[in-house]
Amino acid sequence: MGVGVAVGTEPAGAEAEWPADLDVQRLLEEGWRPTPFREFVVKIHSRCNLACDYCYMYEMADQGWRRQPRLMSAATIDAVAERIAEHARSNGLERIELILHGGEPLLAGAASLRHAVTAVRSAVEPEVTVVAGVQTNGVLLDTDFLDLFRELDVRVSVSLDGDAQSHDRNRRRPGGQGSHDLVASGLRRLLQPRYRHLFAGLLSTIDLRNDPVATYEALLEFDPPGVDFLLPHGTWEAPPPGLPSNGAPYGEWLVTLFDRWYGAPVRETRIRLFNEIIRMLFGRPSRTEAVGLSPVAVAVVETDGSIEQVDSLKSAYDGAARTSLHVSRDTFDQTLMLPAIAARQIGRRALSAQCSECSVSGICGAGLYPHRYRAGTGFANPSIFCNDLFRIIDHIAGRVRADVGRLRESRTETRDEDRHRTSQDLDRQGSGDQK
Repeated sequence: MGVGVAVGTEPAGAEAEWPADLDVQRLLEEGWRPTPFREFVVKIHSRCNLACDYCYMYEMADQGWRRQPRLMSAATIDAVAERIAEHARSNGLERIELILHGGEPLLAGAASLRHAVTAVRSAVEPEVTVVAGVQTNGVLLDTDFLDLFRELDVRVSVSLDGDAQSHDRNRRRPGGQGSHDLVASGLRRLLQPRYRHLFAGLLSTIDLRNDPVATYEALLEFDPPGVDFLLPHGTWEAPPPGLPSNGAPYGEWLVTLFDRWYGAPVRETRIRLFNEIIRMLFGRPSRTEAVGLSPVAVAVVETDGSIEQVDSLKSAYDGAARTSLHVSRDTFDQTLMLPAIAARQIGRRALSAQCSECSVSGICGAGLYPHRYRAGTGFANPSIFCNDLFRIIDHIAGRVRADVGRLRESRTETRDEDRHRTSQDLDRQGSGDQK
């Protein structure tokens, strides 16, 4: 992979904020090398058929969606496919993930979705596996789409925030009507035996007004293989709903949820945040950008072919996710050399001084990157959810360590009992020999 440093690609207005001044050339000279992109989020349609009031795309700082074409053209899809294949070749990748996203990707129609999946799979080398997925709100999820996804082996993730009351607080149709019934109908179609294997899981955004246990149990009704509970987007400039200057309401919400999930007699589903924290407690790397210090290896392509950073950055400020790169002229290898991309791959070196001194920094990793933003210092800050992350990590660590301690004690007692029984058996055997 080439390591030339891209120049002049940072969004205007962020020159004084970290990581705009991160010296990528110096990182390279010190031996750092970027981690290739392994997940490609393709914004195949830029509009949505819902009006969710917490959406980072349409309701927060960056309104760039207004300048995007509604549908990614066939020519742009082909260019994206060639760039992905080029990146896979130059970095020796054997497996990549292709995520069809939006807006609402099903608005693109079956023909465009088919073209996107087949174009990427045709462009890469035969030995490269392309794992395709779609992130949908589920409203349009009918048998025609499901037959297509079954044919192409496309995994389906659906956004659902709980029961009807909980979901419809925020995820409403443009006219104000709730969307839960439509989403539930789509999910029931997905759960039919011929499609069930396509179900990748649920995404659920936390609302403090919703009871965590009731929310979780409502999601369990759809027997998801996994659930990704998401903190609502917010920054130090625009805090999320219900977050006081001190306290940890989101942390407490997650603690209640964790105790219900962890204390179940059988494992009902995976909860990504909890699974990743537990993995890291045992020394394993994180596989999510929400926590941990693992390099973020995700690239986003907008509907017009612009290459962007992770799209949740749109919650920070106008242009936060933007670069000046485009699939028609620029490579993904070049994208890796941008200071903003490198900052998310250098682990502890990207942490603020406050985070570096924290006892859980290796697990927290300062949380999701957009949540660190503060005007003037950019992303060199703790998460706006700092207290909440500490609360849930500390709680999980306490419960897991207590269980590990009890397990070790039990094993020690078992070994002692086994040694005692063996000694008694040998004594009996010796007594028998003497007779």
